Amino acid sequence: MPKKKNDVNLKKYKKKLMEKKIRILGDVRQLESEVLNNSLKNASGDLTGYSTHEADSATDSADRELMLGIASSEQRLLKNINHALKRIEDGVYGYCELCNARISDGRLDAKPESIICIDCKKKYDL
Repeated sequence: MPKKKNDVNLKKYKKKLMEKKIRILGDVRQLESEVLNNSLKNASGDLTGYSTHEADSATDSADRELMLGIASSEQRLLKNINHALKRIEDGVYGYCELCNARISDGRLDAKPESIICIDCKKKYDL
């Protein structure tokens, strides 16, 4: 595994990762709060936020499922960001976990939490 390579702008990517992490944490907290708030209203019998029409109830349920799915997806992204930040600490950020090739700046700019190069992503259909 490569150690402390100087050709990756670690400061730049760490900043991008931290900004993304803060944004996602806020999004997840907001989504979880909305789901919890709606669940508490439902459990207490306060159905003012829900329609009594069957089709609207199905839509409300689908909306809750969508919010939970988004929160789950954001939590996975947060896990990937934390992993990338750990790789920065370990001095191996910017290098593919599978083949140790340098991950392109374009890929890191678009998706700073990337841990595999585009060739391995295509090769292993990840």
